[in-house]
Amino acid sequence: MNGEVLAFVLYFIIIVSVGIYFFFKERSNDSQANFFLGGRQMGPWVTAMSSTASDMSAWLLMGLPGSILAFGFGQMWIGIGLGLGTIANWIFVAKRLRQFSHAAGDAITVPQYLSNRFLSSSNTLQVICAIIFFVCFTVYVASAYVAGASVFTTIFPSLSGQTAMIIFALAMLAITFFGGFKAVCWTDFFQAMLMFAALLAVPIIIAVTKDMDTAALGVVYSYQDAVSGEMVECAFGTGIFNSSWQDIISGLAWGLGYFGMPHILVRFMSIEKPSMVKKSAVMAIVWIIVTLSCACLIAYFGRMFLAEELLTVGAQKMVFIEFARRLFPGILAGVLMAAIMAASMSTADSQLLVASSSFTSDIYKPIIRKEASEKEVLAVGRIVVVVVAIIAFFIASSKGEGAQAIMNLVENAWAGFGASFGPVILLSLFWRRFTYKGAIAGVLGGAIVDVLWLSFLSATTGVYELFPGFIAGLICAVVVTLIDKAPDKEITDLFDRALKEEE
Repeated sequence: MNGEVLAFVLYFIIIVSVGIYFFFKERSNDSQANFFLGGRQMGPWVTAMSSTASDMSAWLLMGLPGSILAFGFGQMWIGIGLGLGTIANWIFVAKRLRQFSHAAGDAITVPQYLSNRFLSSSNTLQVICAIIFFVCFTVYVASAYVAGASVFTTIFPSLSGQTAMIIFALAMLAITFFGGFKAVCWTDFFQAMLMFAALLAVPIIIAVTKDMDTAALGVVYSYQDAVSGEMVECAFGTGIFNSSWQDIISGLAWGLGYFGMPHILVRFMSIEKPSMVKKSAVMAIVWIIVTLSCACLIAYFGRMFLAEELLTVGAQKMVFIEFARRLFPGILAGVLMAAIMAASMSTADSQLLVASSSFTSDIYKPIIRKEASEKEVLAVGRIVVVVVAIIAFFIASSKGEGAQAIMNLVENAWAGFGASFGPVILLSLFWRRFTYKGAIAGVLGGAIVDVLWLSFLSATTGVYELFPGFIAGLICAVVVTLIDKAPDKEITDLFDRALKEEE
């Protein structure tokens, strides 16, 4: 067994062991709040690293560098949008959401928080949210399968893509199914550190050991797309400062998505005290700025040294892996490639858990089986984890290869969440007059416009569907709220009480 394989296998053993460890450790405290939210006991370091790891999937190490390598620095606007979105999310949303979710009946899911925020006895909003969660998270998990399978088949060439996906899925399920929220957060913590080190190491070594060749930036390469069969031209000429307005708007729109990402928002809800948010925010913001910058540098260097080799066969997603193999000895290369698995797993396991918690807490318990015991709800939650993982597997199996397949899956899910929930979350935290009917209108308006724009206008306009979806959701929420009667005193009192909660 060579060093690359050894490091990779050890990584898998350690990660799965964490899930099993927390299964036995937490058996005496096997409750919904503990399994789905860690009993609100997460410290600042774990919260910060877990939120960033669950945010940045293998898209950060494969999709983004591959897209920049092929199509130029205009793609960096996505990274800029994500960086700004992360900063805004921690500054404006994190602390308030921790306070409001606790004040709103100690809610453990985002849909539950939204319903409790308006003291509503109706399940309408929870059901709508849970359905959107199920669809978007399934698509998001599928993107992790595509990335995970790519790494597996690179290290183990004899494996088929489907076999690689199955192995990846089983490891991810072991963490989520057995360990719950604490296992997911702690594995995310270590995986975030691994991703940080890997992304930092590669461009530093390249800068120190290689002679730069900027002439390579001007060459146009082409390859035949594996899905459409059409020839795709890869010209790096698009710079960040002469990008089209569509690239700029679409890139910055990615940042709007943060306000509606349930797997990130739930981290804010889980932190032990609101006063800990500031420390977590500093760590998370530094992490995101450094890693996004390094991902862009890897693509830039890749254009100089690997462009012809990768782009002529449409293998731009492999730029990080190729650098890892060429710059580092076997065992370190295996560790760096494990970082891609860490990125995929840390996002997918978080999403599986949030999808499961939403179904059990927002549909199963309040609607299907109101008398369900705590043990039954947890059992159903674990079953849902498996169901979502299986559906995601079939979605991933039907998609094409390459960085663009990862990018497309992530784009679709990110836009769905951001457009549906972003405006509603912001208004619920900052607008005292906001109403339950306004929240329903915002979620539905954002989701519908997002889907319609993706289906009919995204390709022709070049504008990412998240932007019009977010604007539509915001308008619907505000208009319906203003038409609706003002909220009762109990609801405005809850709003005031949440603002005063500091500890």
